[in-house]
Amino acid sequence: MNTVHIIDVTNRDGVQTSRILLPKLSKTMLNVYLDEMGIYQSEIGFPTLKHEKDYINANLKLFKKDVMKNIHLEGWCRAVPEDIELTMKNCPEIKHLNISMSTSAIMLKGKFQGQKTFSDVLRSITKAGKLAKECGIETLGINAEDASRTDLKDLVEFGLAAKEAGADKFRYCDTLGTEDPITMYEKIKFLSEKIKFPIEMHCHNDLGMAEAVSIAGAKAAIESGFPTYINTTINGYGERAGNADLVSILLALIYSSCFKEKTPIGERVNLKMAWKIARYASYAFNLPIPINHPGVGANAFAHESGIHADGALKDRRNYELYDPEDVGRGGEPDLIYSGRVITTGAYGGIKGFRHVFDNLGISFKNDEEAKEILEIVQYANLHTQKPLTDDELIFIASNPEEVRQILRVEV
Repeated sequence: MNTVHIIDVTNRDGVQTSRILLPKLSKTMLNVYLDEMGIYQSEIGFPTLKHEKDYINANLKLFKKDVMKNIHLEGWCRAVPEDIELTMKNCPEIKHLNISMSTSAIMLKGKFQGQKTFSDVLRSITKAGKLAKECGIETLGINAEDASRTDLKDLVEFGLAAKEAGADKFRYCDTLGTEDPITMYEKIKFLSEKIKFPIEMHCHNDLGMAEAVSIAGAKAAIESGFPTYINTTINGYGERAGNADLVSILLALIYSSCFKEKTPIGERVNLKMAWKIARYASYAFNLPIPINHPGVGANAFAHESGIHADGALKDRRNYELYDPEDVGRGGEPDLIYSGRVITTGAYGGIKGFRHVFDNLGISFKNDEEAKEILEIVQYANLHTQKPLTDDELIFIASNPEEVRQILRVEV
């Protein structure tokens, strides 16, 4: 009952970061890596959007064929019946869904221009939630957007309505990042005791406290006797100042004095994937990892001060809480090779292509078979607009039909 589950929202909230783009192939690779990392759920995108439909359906196929083995692939839409219907029309195999509606008086007035009352919100989430369950959704989250600026009595009503509608969890959204750890703990404690229902923390970083606030909320929830969920993004990407960072949250759950003796995360979580997934996301988003980023920043294990260097050399525990190996650092090759190297991409030929794949341990029966994969690789290179990584090339060769679907443009 005291388990903290991680729901990564990079492929939904992270990609909403202004001035950045993430190709559908890269979104798919992140889902694969998150599954390997043992993350409970990935919010993979918007099933109501035409340009997301093929990518989402291809990922659901990849899950069925065990390319992804355990992760929940979850869509996101508004908590209105028409979005539920469109979701099921576009992605009939989807089994996990989060639906969202604004709850604060500020947003009811400013966003809806006074055309919706809080009673309208309750009716909408109830109708949409019940419809989602009738359509075969197995796990349903109902989100209170701007929960942190919503009256607590209204949130109790919202949570109870979500529970009655068949939701499996209630997402508390600190949409503007206004919460502090102490207030968050008190609010989630109060709501847990009133609603008696799992609560999910969705925190933004506008005040630089997204991780601390998420951890405080999770502590309150598990102390109340319920499993809980924390939303993260890889490298903290997200709108404005970003979201709670995946690696930072995992490090806090594993090493902080609050949680380290309670082992509240699932057994499948593999922190050693941290370095790999952080570097890949940085490459795919074309955004650098901050030098001081916990665990995966360039300076996370760097010492220069005389006192610190001396202490670390005598015993690394003097100035290091955990080891580079704990987050998977030290043995990973570069994502993209330098020096003399044969590459393959949009304008590569069959000889260079086969040489690259021979080095990856993948062989083809003949040139015809190789040309089929080469064609997909060429399109994938144009799609990502950057050199394909070894993992991407292996993924393409292993899952050609699904990659074709991911790259497809529907008009």
